[in-house]
Formats: sequence, structure tokens, C-alpha cells
Amino acid sequence: MTAYTRTSPRTARPVIPLLVVAVAASLLAGCDAIDSAVPAASGDAGGGAPDGRATSPLKNADGTEPGLAPLTGDADLAAARKLISALEVKGRGPKTGYDRDEFGYAWMDTADGVPYARNGCDTRNDLLKRDGQDIEFRSGSTCVIVSMTLHDPYTGKDIAWKKQKATAVQIDHMVPLSYSWQMGAARWNEDKRKQLANDPLNLLPVDGPTNSGKQDSGPASWLPPSKPVRCAYVVRFAQVAAKYEMPVTPADRKTMLAQCGAA
Repeated sequence: MTAYTRTSPRTARPVIPLLVVAVAASLLAGCDAIDSAVPAASGDAGGGAPDGRATSPLKNADGTEPGLAPLTGDADLAAARKLISALEVKGRGPKTGYDRDEFGYAWMDTADGVPYARNGCDTRNDLLKRDGQDIEFRSGSTCVIVSMTLHDPYTGKDIAWKKQKATAVQIDHMVPLSYSWQMGAARWNEDKRKQLANDPLNLLPVDGPTNSGKQDSGPASWLPPSKPVRCAYVVRFAQVAAKYEMPVTPADRKTMLAQCGAA
């Protein structure tokens, strides 16, 4: 196997041993009650990843930069609220007819119109390469990742991942596909649905068990356990909704605004 560390979404170089900074995790006992507090400062427990491993969503409009960095400055929080406030609101429609296959087969490389399409590597591995550190590829491959370290923004912990236990890291659709179906994607054409399912703006490698608990929830029902990253999370949710001209529910928009400091 050949070891690499991420330098950009498209390039890699030989590993240089790094001193990994311990990141304290701040896990909630459950997600039934959502805390609407303003994000804590970036130095608080459960905050952002070490330098170079997390990017502010406000500086990552196409989703090709790694991770999810907390938003803390007044100007960024104001920009976040402006983005969220502009979203249309609407109640959820029926889930009738929803099927994952309506968005194309999983992790296709042929969803034209989004970054990484037709680069010879499937979407899942593209995302692992974008966000992973100390990456090892399968022998003879520059695509299939078999080992890496991931900083999980949802819990604030580092995960030593190996392909043998693939589900320890899952790729989260930040706007769940079922949610999008109920908010209008049922009427989209196939190409647009494939784009949403494979758009790196809507995709984030995260802790598997944590992601499994999210299911198809919007922000009013589920937020990351790590409180400092919650505003960044809802900003990415809003960026995806805005890009695809998708409404959110009134409860979701209210929660999203609260996470970024709205009274």
C-alpha cells in the first residue's frame, strides 16, 4: 500500500508524521431536545479540527474543501443568518414514491454538473480523499481508500478508519434525500436528483453511528452533538437548499437561525 496525506482534493504527497492534537468530544445524551444556543467559541470542547482539516462553509461554496469549521465571528454569524433568512419555507410533502434509486445508484461517478464527476473515482472515495488524513490506497489504485484518519465534525473526535469496518465512517447527505423528496425533489428531473445525491456541497464523511441516528431529519429534529459546529452545519444545509431552490420547513428555518445567534 502507498500512504498519502491530503494536500488538496486532487493531489497527494508522501506522508509526513504529524502530531495529532487531541480534540475533546461533546456528546449529547440524545437529540430529542435541540439546544438553540449561540455556537461556543472555537476553543471550547468539541470545536473545530486542527488547522487545515476543517473549512468554514462560508469559504467553501462548492464543497471541495475539507471538513466543517465552526462559525464564531459576528460578521460570519450575520452572513449565516442572512443566508438562512432568504430560504423559502414550506411544509413537508408526502414521502409517497420515495426510493434511493430515484437519485441514481449510490456514489456514481457520472452525475454531470457537480465537482468530481467523471474523474474515474466514485463519489464516496472522492469524499474520503477530500477529508481524510494519512490516507492509504489499495495497492495499484489512486482511488480506493483502505485506511485513513478522519476528524469527525459531528462529534469532535478523530476516527482511525479501515475499509474492513467501512460503516464506522458514513457519508452524510446533509440535506437527506428523503427530506429533499418531500420538499420538491419528487418533481425534479433525474439529472437534478443525481446531482444532489453526489454534490460534495451536500456530502460530509462523519462518524457512522452518529449519522445513523440522523435518518432523514431536518435541523429542527437533529443537530450534530458537537455544539460549536451547529451553526456551520445549518449553513451548509442552507447552502444546499439555496443551490437547489429547495424550501425548508418553518421549524427547520427557525432552528437554523437560532443556531447562528438569532434571538
